[in-house]
Amino acid sequence: MSEAAAVSDQRLLRGARSRRTIVRHAVDVASLKGLTGLSLGLLATDLGLSKSGVQTLFGTKENLQVAAAEAARDAFVDAVVRPALAEPQGATRLRALVARWITYAEEPLFPGGCFWAANLPEFDSRPGPVRDALIRHQHDWRGLLAATLRDAADAGEIAPLDAELAAFQLDAVLLATNTALRLGELGAVDRARRVVDGLLVPSA
Repeated sequence: MSEAAAVSDQRLLRGARSRRTIVRHAVDVASLKGLTGLSLGLLATDLGLSKSGVQTLFGTKENLQVAAAEAARDAFVDAVVRPALAEPQGATRLRALVARWITYAEEPLFPGGCFWAANLPEFDSRPGPVRDALIRHQHDWRGLLAATLRDAADAGEIAPLDAELAAFQLDAVLLATNTALRLGELGAVDRARRVVDGLLVPSA
């Protein structure tokens, strides 16, 4: 490898590290202030970087917002989905998904709690790449819940149900639980677990 190529590779590595650092901080800020509260200048100031350097990595605020949404999704999958997928299909896996989700909100992965609860309301009526990134996660998560409920019903672990409707209800309960936790409401987690128990009624 030539000296010029080696220097170029080092610059690329530094750029990739800087990008990861900036995006992770952007996720934390957006969980508190929303994606609309992000700015290239704010992140540069927070991290002691130049605004021009941050702009070189992302180009536009919208690119930064999309990168933050995608990074939040990756972090969520690592913390909640992937560990639960190691559990047996069906009711056991659903309980693991819910337990991991509750931990994700109760001991926040992001300082503002659930990233999507903080940001979907801002973008639900604003078509574009940011909304698309947020919705992809929402559809994937709800689809996973529905598939897991369907597996439990097919295995005879729970009574037959409308898996899509039950997933919609469960997702709504979890988002409400996140809000209750942010407001310091006691008993929110217990109520969420009772809802899950209601969905997982054994087949007669």
